[in-house]
Amino acid sequence: MPHYPDAMPLSKTLFERARRVMPGGNTRTTVFVDPFPIYASKGEGCRVWDVDGNVYYDCINNFTAMIHGYRQPDVAAAVVDQLPFGTAFGAPTVSEIELAELLVERLPSVDQIRFANSGTEGVMMAIKAARAFTERPKIVKIEGAYHGSYDFAEVSLDSSPANWGDLPNSTPYARGTPRGVLDDVIAVPFNDIEALRAVFAAHGDTIAGVLIDPMPNRAGLIPARQDYLRAMVGIAHAAGALVIFDEVISFRLGYSGAQGLWDITPDLTALGKIIGGGFPVGAVGGRADIMAVFDPTRGKPALPHGGTFTANPVTMRAGLAAMRVLTKESFAHLDHLGTLLRDGVATSLGRHGLAGQCVGLGSLFKVHFTSHPVTDYRSVYPGQAERRKLDAFHKGLLGRGVLSASYGLFALSTPMTEEDARNILQAIDETLGDIAGQS
Repeated sequence: MPHYPDAMPLSKTLFERARRVMPGGNTRTTVFVDPFPIYASKGEGCRVWDVDGNVYYDCINNFTAMIHGYRQPDVAAAVVDQLPFGTAFGAPTVSEIELAELLVERLPSVDQIRFANSGTEGVMMAIKAARAFTERPKIVKIEGAYHGSYDFAEVSLDSSPANWGDLPNSTPYARGTPRGVLDDVIAVPFNDIEALRAVFAAHGDTIAGVLIDPMPNRAGLIPARQDYLRAMVGIAHAAGALVIFDEVISFRLGYSGAQGLWDITPDLTALGKIIGGGFPVGAVGGRADIMAVFDPTRGKPALPHGGTFTANPVTMRAGLAAMRVLTKESFAHLDHLGTLLRDGVATSLGRHGLAGQCVGLGSLFKVHFTSHPVTDYRSVYPGQAERRKLDAFHKGLLGRGVLSASYGLFALSTPMTEEDARNILQAIDETLGDIAGQS
């Protein structure tokens, strides 16, 4: 098996080359690894190869987007069939209608939908739609939750003990974030009904909507409580505000996404990742009266929206093929593998005497090296010891042929078999054994 970083000399060379033309040799902060990332060369099924010829089980799947792994036959055929006819036009195509129809059918809360080119754009347009519909400025979001790189969505993404204080306390993610952005975003703790109620009591008539990922990855991958989500809908609606579900990641949890699992009806839903079949995509959908803010048929809409590559037919055809083969049986298979791995990791942590727990649902799980209850972002915020263990965990798995996120996230794919899952679990167990031996 590859030993990181010694078995990746070509990746090292490529990183040195990249540093000459890209800041830090990097275009995506999320893929950076110290001292250098591995460079991918190809993928097939649930595996990916690096440029040095090492092969890995892909347990990150381009940060949850590749739910069918690589070279899924229906998706590949859809792309190849489209290419001779063109990749993008300054005109709509039938393909966007067909994908929109499928998504509207799967999401009872969505009457109409619009496409974009990324999950970031989907969330951004959902926030702007809530503002346009309510004619209010403020957004409420969960502390530590990631919703892409729109300024307003990034607020309090990586707050730390140094600036926590009492909530709500909106903190900048990027240097130079305007004060006005911070003033119009209110960060609240996850799964805390009373905190939400207090914020609406103080600011309700200025709040356009509540932005919520029902299982926020960066905030710990802790599932929302159903009573919390139901209370959120009631509190927001009583104040004339909207509820925005960010299902860019959580749509992979079930046939109708997380909202189907929790039986919650949001006003707006942001989508991305799996709905593009491996190509850049985003979307916002919701109630027809809210989505009317985009409607240009009666003159300038309340919220104009365009994009050169939005709804391009390659993405639409790939997404349609990917979603058609993502059946209820596919989700049952992923649920089974996810349960097997979450239970197995929990058992392994106990066997090696390591403080830690494994959380998540469906095809997603995350490892936290902490023994106290995990309830929100602050409860899983890693100290130096936990960060060292996460780094050793990530790099130890690379050395055993498993590619995961550096912060402990794993995403499974439909081509994985139970045998694959058990092999992944064995690599996790061996890596945890090494960490225990070094503690």
